Amino acid sequence: MRREQNGVSILKVTSYFVLIAILTTCIKAPISVSTNFPELTESAGTNLPGIQTFSIDDNKKFREAREELVRSAIEPQGIKNQDILNAMMTVPRHVFVLPEFIDQAYEDHALPIGFGQSISQPYVVAWMTELLELKPGEKVLEIGTGSGYQAAILAELGFVEVYTIEIIPALADSAETRFHSLGYDQIHTTQGDGYYGWTEYAPYDAIIVTAAPDHLPAPLVEQLTDSGRIVVPIGPPGWGQILWKFVKEKGELKAYRLGVVGFVPFTGEGIRNVTPTP
Repeated sequence: MRREQNGVSILKVTSYFVLIAILTTCIKAPISVSTNFPELTESAGTNLPGIQTFSIDDNKKFREAREELVRSAIEPQGIKNQDILNAMMTVPRHVFVLPEFIDQAYEDHALPIGFGQSISQPYVVAWMTELLELKPGEKVLEIGTGSGYQAAILAELGFVEVYTIEIIPALADSAETRFHSLGYDQIHTTQGDGYYGWTEYAPYDAIIVTAAPDHLPAPLVEQLTDSGRIVVPIGPPGWGQILWKFVKEKGELKAYRLGVVGFVPFTGEGIRNVTPTP
């Protein structure tokens, strides 16, 4: 069932795969999130941030750049939550990017981090975090750690328990090293296929997905608490993916269509082995 409320498309969903037939009709103006990066592989070696050693130099120039990013690019686009704004001004994004892109760390666009993956546009990180509507004491699971920036923003909020899973071993290892170096020892990390979530610590009050599957993974829905929220981009690789927010209510999902985005594709055996059916 579908209706409109305050300009947002709302759908009651009882079958997670039925969404795939709906998504292709839900295109709006795109958010500027680039995924057109050169392929970087393990041969990049120590050029990948966090592998072996990396420098944490958070000088006045970087701090002022973060403040300017928030003032000029994040607040003007409608982010109001002060805890999120403070986190965006505190977490050193330049530590989470490749050395050759440090001079772009506080520009409002995505950047490559190796292995064909990316660190998301700062505004999108703030927006997706705000959409989670996190409350003190809640547990949040991130699917797709990447270099660790999104998880660090969640941890910096200071009032939620953060879990994150990454499918690429080198990125998982480097993110964990980076978390410890920055003092985010409270972040729970693991390496594995995020399609299946992280059952050991389920259920979660919120799940955030930072790569785009072509359907909503059913295991993630099963690991939500009642009233739990999922924020996830869904669609084919490249542009035309839709950012969705799902809220679980009494075993059903309410789906909010939020706009067009572009994320790297979801990878792993889980997504490849499941064929969505109406």
